[in-house]
Amino acid sequence: MSTFLGMPTAPPRSPYGTGHLRGDRTFPEAAHDELRNEQLRRNLGRATRTIRTKRLDVTGELPDWEQLRDAGSAIKTDTMNRLPELLEQLERKVTERGGTVHWARDGVEANEIVTRLIRATGSSDVIKVKSMATQEIGLNEHLEAAGITPYETDLAELIVQLADDRPSHILVPAIHRNRDEIRQIFLDEIPGVDPDLDNVPAHLAAAARAYLREKFMTTRVAVSGANFGIAETGTLTVVESEGNGRMCLTLPDTLITVMGIEKVLPRHQDLEVFLQLLPRSSTGERMNPYTSMWTGVTPGDGPQDFHLVLLDNGRTAALADAIGREALNCIRCSACLNVCPVYERAGGHAYGSTYPGPIGAVLTPQLAGMHAAKNDPNSSLPYASSLCGACFDACPVKIDIPSMLVELRHQHTEQSGTTAEKLAMKAAAAVMSRPTLFTAAQKAASLGRAVGGRDGTVPRLPAPFGGWSDSRDLAAPPKPSFRAWLSSAEGTETMRAAAEEGAGRTADTPEEDR
Repeated sequence: MSTFLGMPTAPPRSPYGTGHLRGDRTFPEAAHDELRNEQLRRNLGRATRTIRTKRLDVTGELPDWEQLRDAGSAIKTDTMNRLPELLEQLERKVTERGGTVHWARDGVEANEIVTRLIRATGSSDVIKVKSMATQEIGLNEHLEAAGITPYETDLAELIVQLADDRPSHILVPAIHRNRDEIRQIFLDEIPGVDPDLDNVPAHLAAAARAYLREKFMTTRVAVSGANFGIAETGTLTVVESEGNGRMCLTLPDTLITVMGIEKVLPRHQDLEVFLQLLPRSSTGERMNPYTSMWTGVTPGDGPQDFHLVLLDNGRTAALADAIGREALNCIRCSACLNVCPVYERAGGHAYGSTYPGPIGAVLTPQLAGMHAAKNDPNSSLPYASSLCGACFDACPVKIDIPSMLVELRHQHTEQSGTTAEKLAMKAAAAVMSRPTLFTAAQKAASLGRAVGGRDGTVPRLPAPFGGWSDSRDLAAPPKPSFRAWLSSAEGTETMRAAAEEGAGRTADTPEEDR
């Protein structure tokens, strides 16, 4: 008797149409509009230049910076190789210390779990410390639909929330807003704000602090993310710059942490590496002003009801991909965004995902897929790069983003079926493999000189090739092709003279140097 187990099914990706892992337009369409926003480009340019400079200063002062990057990469790679056992160990340790662990296959389940836990407390309000995972699954929108009001307490997240906007940067969600815009948002949306509020950063921060202080003191439930979860001890870690995280993590009665499963680390000692890599790569600081750690529940100190929601939402699908699993090594530092020339000009909203920039261009397709629907906007993300390699050089855990983008382009091409590009490549292969046809094509191409300008370039190609000449110069074809020139008397004489010159140089070179 035999048993047929069948073929294993691929792990599920994030459900289509949920959360914020897919925009409603392709990157080129969205970027085309964003590029017209001159204020946006000024804001982004100024902010990214400042962060880049600070990062270079603080990383350059460490003699072992490259060794730290190697260590971070090795730890994350080891973690991904042992992820199931480490997650089980994390669950066991959290439970031993009085916490409750929930497993969420996707954003839908995670939203339902968090909503149920908040309702059980009887509270209709919840304070939040910045969490990209909750932004990814659309938790705020889900809570509001359930009659629960979420209050973002990170200053930049608060600005985005009050403006009914979306984050555009991993580290600085409101990077696309300037001080004048923020002032107007506060005047319009914060109750009781001083009508004479100016745009001085300290005064804007004070207005936000006064608004949030009442929320901190009266709200009994908090939702947080986690930068790291330590499997060895069950410890969760949040790093932040303003102190709002410390308030959310210590004052409420109930704390609910939503953490992507890739954020786990094997040992407490591993923090020694990442608490050096993360602040230097993200904010250009030697260490975060606030680093908060908590392990389960401590009687009489901090929240007495702690829940950890472990979120998959496509991460297992990325883990199962030999290339894509490297994207899970990301520690969300945003260094790749700050050096990317495409992000600096197009901004984060053009990517349509919670995760913008180079890492978003590889992580988003891994989590949510590229072919979930016809003309899926995510299929354009791997092309949102010049492949300059700056992101790889900046990444603190050495994620080879350019190679991953090339692989995703290959996967997109393979899954796209018959396209105009594929037909064009087949036609080119047929011509190039037949000498007679290739010679005829070269002669036909020489006619293109007739449309060339005085500068030796073709100003615009006819449809459907106009997109090429819209963004780059195309040299007009030479009068004779290279093959025609090579077989001419001039070509033959030039090649003969070059051969004689080369032979003469070889004869003059000592034998031991040849």
